Amino acid sequence: MTSTTLMARAGATGEAIKKASGLRSLGVGCHVVLVDGEAVLRASAIPTLVEKGTGSFRASLGAFLPRLFTGRISAAEVEAEAAAQIEVLQSQGLKLTHIDTHKHTHMFPAVLRPVLRAARAAGIRAVRNPFEPAWAVHATAGASWARAAEVNVLRRLQDRCQQIIAEEGFATTNGTIAMVGTGVMNADTVRSLLRQLPEGTWELVTHPGYNDADLDKVRTRLRASRETEMKALLAVREFPEIELISYGRLTAEIARGVR
Repeated sequence: MTSTTLMARAGATGEAIKKASGLRSLGVGCHVVLVDGEAVLRASAIPTLVEKGTGSFRASLGAFLPRLFTGRISAAEVEAEAAAQIEVLQSQGLKLTHIDTHKHTHMFPAVLRPVLRAARAAGIRAVRNPFEPAWAVHATAGASWARAAEVNVLRRLQDRCQQIIAEEGFATTNGTIAMVGTGVMNADTVRSLLRQLPEGTWELVTHPGYNDADLDKVRTRLRASRETEMKALLAVREFPEIELISYGRLTAEIARGVR
């Protein structure tokens, strides 16, 4: 693993910051949360983002997206909350290399632009490309048809998002792989993807970890696969011709004008 992202408000954020701070070669980003989580700013400052009475973000994309598509989510509030989450991590001494978002909400242009502006103001110049190419979807055995269909449909947003990323002056990758493999990925899946990897810079997204009592309290389909995904990463060693880099490298390249 060469890069990771951290949530600003989560049960193990403090512990994660300590661990990340001790890994100098690890690229560390901010995993901006706008749905299914707790806000950093008070509810009165971001009324269009949180549920009335709870102060929490909406629990699902199904509840968030209708409001986003009908213009009921304030871009200024998205930018302010993203900035606040980034500041929480930077205030703990982390040098953030990039950003992405929980549930990949930044693939929607109305979220992407304000999140990028918040990141740029904080000195961050790289962002995850949240789109998985068709070849990677086909190379992932065991992925559900529903998940594959969802990824394929959402790819229609890619050109607009790439335009915004370029306009805002951010570096990104050619795409993300193993998205449809979420929850079912194993070593064979990694091998299948890497055998077909074309030229370019690609992010292999995984969710390695250990199951414990805290994870049992979290609503996620990843519970059964975290340890399997951790072991699956070892398959990357079988492909020495692939250069492993972190998001810090992308940030350095854009600073030099390479991208």
